[in-house]
Amino acid sequence: MKQVLIAVLFLFSGLASAHNCPNEMKAIDAKMPSAKLSSTDMTKVKALREDGEKLHKAGKHDESMKALAEAKKMLGI
Repeated sequence: MKQVLIAVLFLFSGLASAHNCPNEMKAIDAKMPSAKLSSTDMTKVKALREDGEKLHKAGKHDESMKALAEAKKMLGI
């Protein structure tokens, strides 16, 4: 019974993070206009955000969250 519960929790945690990708993208989009970054860094943030969206759409949510987290770190959020 414990194993079933753990499996269910694992499944729901995966689904929860999968649905968080769009929230992360919204946070990045909201911060970009006011961010004070060099053009090189802003280009990298935009590329990471784009990669995050592509990975999300491909169902690769862990990889998406990783790219989005890096973009958020660069933006200071």
